[in-house]
Amino acid sequence: MKRTPRIGRRVSSPVFAAVVLLVPAVTSASLADADDGPGPFGVTAVAAAGGPTDRVGALFGADRAGKLAGGHFCTASVVHSPGRDLVVTAAHCLDGDGGLIFVPGYRDGKAPYGVWTVRRRFLPDGWAKGQDEDSDVAFAVVAAKDGKDGKGVEDVVGGNRFVTGTATGATAVTVTGYPNSREVPVSCTNKPTAHSSTQQRIDCPALSGGTSGSPWVNGDGQVVGVLGGHEEGGSTDDISYSVVLGTEAAELYRDATADP
Repeated sequence: MKRTPRIGRRVSSPVFAAVVLLVPAVTSASLADADDGPGPFGVTAVAAAGGPTDRVGALFGADRAGKLAGGHFCTASVVHSPGRDLVVTAAHCLDGDGGLIFVPGYRDGKAPYGVWTVRRRFLPDGWAKGQDEDSDVAFAVVAAKDGKDGKGVEDVVGGNRFVTGTATGATAVTVTGYPNSREVPVSCTNKPTAHSSTQQRIDCPALSGGTSGSPWVNGDGQVVGVLGGHEEGGSTDDISYSVVLGTEAAELYRDATADP
C-alpha cells in the first residue's frame, strides 16, 4: 500500500546546481548478533539523546523558527568539513524555494544546540536537471553563530565523515531520523543490501514520512548512505533506500566544501 511521501510536505528554497518506543518488527534476524556489530538488528526505537545522535537534526521551514513543535519535514546530519558548517540530506528535501533551518538534536519542540539557518545548498546536476533518483543526495551550508567568525555547527555537536565508494553491506549501519509523527528521533541498525548497482536498501520498520535525509552511519562514524533515492526513500515504512554514494556524491561534497 502506498503511503504519503517521506518528505511529508515540500518546502521551497533557492537551489544551487553542481516519545514512546516504536513497536519493533521482531524476526530471527533482528534478534541475532553479527560479527561486525551488536544486535538486535532491524528494530526501530527512540534514539538516546547525547553524543553522536545529536549530530542528526530536523529540517524546518524558516517560518517555524519561533514555533518548532510539529513543523519538521525532513532529516539532515552534520558531516565533517573544513568550514565546520556542512550538513547532508536528500536532494528532494532541499528542492524548492524559501528559507530553511536546521535544528541538531531536536526533541519535543526544543533546540538544545540552537537553530541554524541554511545559507546555501548544493544539489547534483542529475537531480537539479531531472530529479534523477540516483542523484538524491545534497548538502547545505549553515550560517555560523554570532556572525562570520562565530562557531560552526560542527564545533558544537561534532560531525561524521562523509565517505564515498564503500561497498554496500560491508558493515551494518545505523539510520537515525525524525518521522513527521514524532517529536523525537528514532534509530535502527541493520546491514544494507543492494537494490541495484546505484541504489542500496535497508530493512527497518517505522521509518515513515520525515525520515528522508537520515544518515546511514557505520561503526567507524562514516556516513555511507542518506535515506532517499528510489521512490524518494521508499513507498513503505519498513524498507528504505539510499543512493550508492559514488563519483557524483564525491564531486558534490568537494563543491560544497569549497564554498567560501
